Amino acid sequence: MDALVEQATVDAYDDERLSGFHAVIEENLAVPFRTTVLGVEVTVEEVELRAGSGIVAICVRGRHRRAIGILDLPLPDPPPEGSEWFEAYRYGCP
Repeated sequence: MDALVEQATVDAYDDERLSGFHAVIEENLAVPFRTTVLGVEVTVEEVELRAGSGIVAICVRGRHRRAIGILDLPLPDPPPEGSEWFEAYRYGCP
C-alpha cells in the first residue's frame, strides 16, 4: 500500500495529495462499470475531484446522475480494474 501511496503523491505537498490520487484513479480505473447503490443498479461513468467533497464517482441511472464519494461506493464482485487505488486513497490521504 505504501508503494501505491508514494506513486500517487510523488512530488506532492500536503494540499496536492488529493489531486495526485485523483489523477492516478482517473488514469487507472476501468470505467464504465456497474454496481449497486442502496439497492439500485447504477453505472459509474467517471471520477471527479470536487471542492469540499474530495474524489467522487459519478453514478448514472437513466437520466439521473449522482456523485458518491469513492470511499462510500460499494464495489461489484469482482471489482473493476484499478479499484485498488480506492484503498490506497483511504490509506494515504486523510
